[in-house]
Amino acid sequence: MLVVAWRRCHVADGQGRARAAGLGPAGARDETSMNTIRLFNHHIHVRFIGLALVHLVLLAGSILVGAQLRFLGMNADLIASPAMIVLRALVYAALMMVGLGAMGLYRTQRQAMGFSILARVATGLVFGALLAFIVYYVLPSLFVGRGVFALAWLMSFLTVSGAQHLFGRYAVHSGAMWRVLFYGAGDNAAELLAFMRRRSDRAQFRLTGCVVLDGESCRVEDELQCRLDQSLAEYAQAHDIDEIVVAMDDRRRNFPADALIDCRIAGINVVDMVSFYERQTGRVKTELLQPSWIIFSEGFRQGSFDNLVKRGVDLVASAVMLAVLWPVMLVAMVAIKYEEGWRAPCFYRQIRVGANGRHFSIVKFRTMRIDAEAVGGAQWASENDPRITRIGHHLRSLRIDELPQIWNVFCGDMSLVGPRPERPQFVERLTEVLPYYRVRGCVRPGVTGWAQLCYPYGATEADSNAKLQFDLYYVKNRSLFLDLLILCNTIEVVLFRKGSR
Repeated sequence: MLVVAWRRCHVADGQGRARAAGLGPAGARDETSMNTIRLFNHHIHVRFIGLALVHLVLLAGSILVGAQLRFLGMNADLIASPAMIVLRALVYAALMMVGLGAMGLYRTQRQAMGFSILARVATGLVFGALLAFIVYYVLPSLFVGRGVFALAWLMSFLTVSGAQHLFGRYAVHSGAMWRVLFYGAGDNAAELLAFMRRRSDRAQFRLTGCVVLDGESCRVEDELQCRLDQSLAEYAQAHDIDEIVVAMDDRRRNFPADALIDCRIAGINVVDMVSFYERQTGRVKTELLQPSWIIFSEGFRQGSFDNLVKRGVDLVASAVMLAVLWPVMLVAMVAIKYEEGWRAPCFYRQIRVGANGRHFSIVKFRTMRIDAEAVGGAQWASENDPRITRIGHHLRSLRIDELPQIWNVFCGDMSLVGPRPERPQFVERLTEVLPYYRVRGCVRPGVTGWAQLCYPYGATEADSNAKLQFDLYYVKNRSLFLDLLILCNTIEVVLFRKGSR
């Protein structure tokens, strides 16, 4: 009720301001909504920001309470300086939140309950503790002491797990969700509903109905059909609609420009269905996409400064990773030699397609037999592929086979984050059958990426089409913030062995 009341006040205030400014949809195009915030080009749901703030308070509070319990009745230096203990509490909370984020607790797809969420909270806090020990080694003045840290970690696990349980129940049963109305009930609306048929796809909004239009065949369920007997703006205000998604089958005839302008002036958000789907799911639905959307939408920019910064980060990070991870790579080389003989090659080089169609030689640890493509030529790996060696299965499941690609990053052929580099044969074929496939090739391919996080390993053209939708989202919205988010969540993929084959 508070959300509805706030929106009504916002509408009343917005009407006067919008009329005074002469604001219309052309001057106020917005791909965000009240249930998301666009942070560094990436859509983040407000409720997950709220969850992160709750975690911040709980985690910082764990240090404060732990210090009081540990030094109860004692005049310790840790609690003698309030400013210092607050600083230590905030550092502890930030590091633990990095670990929780790496386990996917702030992603819309991650609303699991029961043992699964307990395992992820525990793993995230363990990872955060490892980060904390590194920070404490470099900056010992931030160390809170072993006793305080142990008490704080235990309280963090209990309180964060409880918060996750309550958050999961709230996400399912909340009645204060973003209320959405589809303008159109034809093929486009039905297709959009089919794409978002899973419960998790609609976790952040409530669809109130689909407006049936004259001359448009109705393709949605009866309970979702809305027939207006008043203006669109009046109907939206009467039913507390927060956002209208334009899902007409044919915009060229009878486009309701005046009605939608009235809605915008009334403070109701108006968005096209492609932008709505992108914002809610983190991917661009190619079946609904028109070339004009790519041309006129925000994003898809390749600024020289942004590219220079990204390249600098890749260069420094890859150099550090090579210096730190060489013992792991050495063990992998010994394991390959031990299984297949000391004359067997450890590395596998293959031609892949890089940025702007440039070919380069990718380096990976060899996980298949030497004669893997002697029969059948180039082909995707399949589940339980007989060509994969015993050691290769372990290297792939832990993603260790990808580590030599860090050298490709250092040399500039790849980036740490980007679309998956594909073989020329596959790129040629997929460019022919998948619209907009070549758009993903305007950036450097990556060791990890948004599609690798959000979609399991794919070995068909249908899988490639699904992953293309996530790649287009990354190309459109790429930023250092999104790269850091992907790198953190890649830890979850490695630990829980998701998507490897």
